[in-house]
Amino acid sequence: MTDFDSQNYRSYSQDDVQRILQLAIARQADDQDKEFSYEQILEIAQELEISPDTLKLAEKDWRSQNRELQQRQAFNTYRLTRFKKRLGNYTIVNAFFLLVDFIGGGTVSWSLYLLLFCSLALGLDVWNTFLAKGEEYEMAFQRWNRKHQIKQTINTFVNKWFKALQI
Repeated sequence: MTDFDSQNYRSYSQDDVQRILQLAIARQADDQDKEFSYEQILEIAQELEISPDTLKLAEKDWRSQNRELQQRQAFNTYRLTRFKKRLGNYTIVNAFFLLVDFIGGGTVSWSLYLLLFCSLALGLDVWNTFLAKGEEYEMAFQRWNRKHQIKQTINTFVNKWFKALQI
């Protein structure tokens, strides 16, 4: 039996087919450094006997997932930026109190208590920013997302209002 004949008797699960095709498409895209047009995707779907309606629903799901992924990345960037700002604030405040304490008495004494208290607050901030997982992370993301959407809605409304006034 030739290698070609043995290939006719192979069978794959849907997940296996998906992974094989995904790897093949990725390899082809890497080799040729090209993008696929919607027409090409439609042709591939037709060859795989996927209806255009199913393809449109899949594309809609993909866009939704991609949008949520971008929002989560923006949220993580926001959290990191907010933490860096707080870390800078802690550093400046503690450096100021250490300097005042040192200049006032030639030694560091009472400012160590403030440094210890601020270190505790910083530790809690690290815990809440970077170690929040699961439901806690999801709740923080949902709160941020709602605020972000409200800001976008207000900005859109104000921009339309200003454009209407300019005309």
